[in-house]
Amino acid sequence: MGAIATAGSLSRPVAARERLYARFEGCLEVNPDLDRKLVSFQANRGLPFYRWLKYKEGFSARLVEYLIERLGPPKGLLLDPFAGTGTALFQAQAMGWNAVGIELLPLGYFAIEARLAAQSVKPATFRAALKHVDGIRWEDHFDEGCLFPHVPITQGAFPPATERAIAGYRAYCSRLTHADVRKLFELAALAVLEEVSYTRKDGQYLRWDHRASKRGVKSSFHKGRIGSFDRAVHQKLQEILADLEGRHGERSLFESTVREAPPGTLDARKGSCLEILSQLPAHHVDMIITSPPYCNRYDYTRTYALELAYLGIDEAGIKELRQAMLSCTVENRAKRAELCEAYTRRGQEKAAAGVDEVFAAQDALHEVIGILRRLAGEGLLNNANIPSMVQNYFYEMCFVLYEMARVVRPGGKIVMVNDNVRYAGEEVPVDMILSDMAGRFGMSTDCIWVLARGKGNSSQQMGNHGRHELRKCVYVWTKQ
Repeated sequence: MGAIATAGSLSRPVAARERLYARFEGCLEVNPDLDRKLVSFQANRGLPFYRWLKYKEGFSARLVEYLIERLGPPKGLLLDPFAGTGTALFQAQAMGWNAVGIELLPLGYFAIEARLAAQSVKPATFRAALKHVDGIRWEDHFDEGCLFPHVPITQGAFPPATERAIAGYRAYCSRLTHADVRKLFELAALAVLEEVSYTRKDGQYLRWDHRASKRGVKSSFHKGRIGSFDRAVHQKLQEILADLEGRHGERSLFESTVREAPPGTLDARKGSCLEILSQLPAHHVDMIITSPPYCNRYDYTRTYALELAYLGIDEAGIKELRQAMLSCTVENRAKRAELCEAYTRRGQEKAAAGVDEVFAAQDALHEVIGILRRLAGEGLLNNANIPSMVQNYFYEMCFVLYEMARVVRPGGKIVMVNDNVRYAGEEVPVDMILSDMAGRFGMSTDCIWVLARGKGNSSQQMGNHGRHELRKCVYVWTKQ
């Protein structure tokens, strides 16, 4: 294995992180089977269903197949507490496993519902529905009562003709009587919103084209040709039909993607894993495969604002959703009191106190939080709330780790995909901090698989602190 840089900047005290690194250095293992394509959405681009919706926050179905084949029993129960669009759930189901998923983001949960609809609807039924809309002009079906339900952040996102076409399409969808067909029609619209808008998903925010009639937008960004909604949604509907019928050399959604085996069951639950995990029975899950939000300031509610608004989430709902999600933005408020109250209400004060103790004992984490607070006081962080965000993220993840360790059976596996992060040149060794916390809840670290190619820092960070790759990792833990 090649050398892997230790955490932190050598210009500041990093004693606790160095001790942590010394403990876990032997677990770091470059896995040549893994690459950035496999541990991201990119390997899903050509797969049925996965290519329908461009959802970047997740891993590939092939990674799930690899992990189950290499680490799991022949069959069992899989859990993903951050299910996203359901990649782990549907791949496990196709391999004959039963699967349980938890997802808070309405877009992710809607995508799971649409995939279930795709498994139920007959291709002939969907083909017949498409014949009824062949050559249709959606603007001709304009209904003012079905206008796109904008929130402030999305106002001005579409050209006027596109606004009218979307309203006509929404009106038509509302009259579809076949629930599965309607769900897939709605998914098609969701999937093309960015393509036909003046926006582009760009990191933490929506990037706006200078042609947008949006108040306060000053931009030189030119997205290029803005596509026609009619053409884009028609192509998406045809793509869905092609996948339902098993075209393009791919297997049908109704066939196992791995081996001939009857599919398992799938149970998707809408809500926060901070609430739902505690409701699951202990020692009954064979394997957890998941990827939580990273501690990187990425705001899903802004990036997917168009899709959330289309689904009817208003401004107040978006703000509420942002606070309910795992703390990974500088706007998140601490959930400490809320979590303690919930555990007390369930008579689990002792469990909450134990989680508090594990969090308090994580010296490397508190070392880096202290440094970040000092940097914030010196004006060297681009947002003074970053230290609080880091603290809140790991406090909440400590509860998630406790609950995951509780529900996994003895000998069961937890596999987690996550990235390390850096602020003002100061590295937060997320992989080792979480592995240490998991160990205190009875999980042993089998290995921390490291991708041969890490994640570079931003151009601003490179200019100030030099070029240093961050580890991109997959953690493998076993319940003792």
